[in-house]
Amino acid sequence: MPDHATRPVVRGSRGYAEQAEELVARYEGIDFPVKHRAVLPLLPVAPASVLDIGAGTGRDAAWLAERGHRVVAVEPTAALRSRAIALHPSPAIEWIDDSLPALRVVMAQRRRFDLVMLTAVWMHLDAEERRVAMANVAALVGPLGLLVITLRHGPVPIGRIMFAVSADETIALAETHGLRLALNVHAESSQAANRDAGVSWTQLAFRRV
Repeated sequence: MPDHATRPVVRGSRGYAEQAEELVARYEGIDFPVKHRAVLPLLPVAPASVLDIGAGTGRDAAWLAERGHRVVAVEPTAALRSRAIALHPSPAIEWIDDSLPALRVVMAQRRRFDLVMLTAVWMHLDAEERRVAMANVAALVGPLGLLVITLRHGPVPIGRIMFAVSADETIALAETHGLRLALNVHAESSQAANRDAGVSWTQLAFRRV
């Protein structure tokens, strides 16, 4: 089994390690309530168990932990994960090196969560990977739990791997695994550079039926 120094780069995370410093400044500059304004009324009451898949710099995990939630933060890019731990050294956040679509480490723990979040992650998976990933992610959503998925639309940055993903496809896929749509909001990017490039976002939320 390779150690973290020789672990193969997850395909969808290519380009993130090289831009880690820039991404920290960019991601940490956007507050959780701004990024997730539409979903705020749906969030569970603390203390709740939260799984943040593709946690990046830890911005969302830290905001949720500060409000009394217990957060498992999954991030496959070591350069981001190490910076996140240094930026947000919270005992309420458990960091895990794992990745979609398999989520082998998390799935092996057989836990279920009140809230599962995938922010700007789903577009890194191709159609077959999304099919596998949804089955695994849905299995992690507890009774009456909430799944939040943020989809990115627009041009692909140089050096990144992304795929076009529609809200309709994602909704249909979630429904096949017992998840009912609770929110579907489309908006332009909150970052000026992204808006100028034609980037927009769809935020979807699902409840366990």
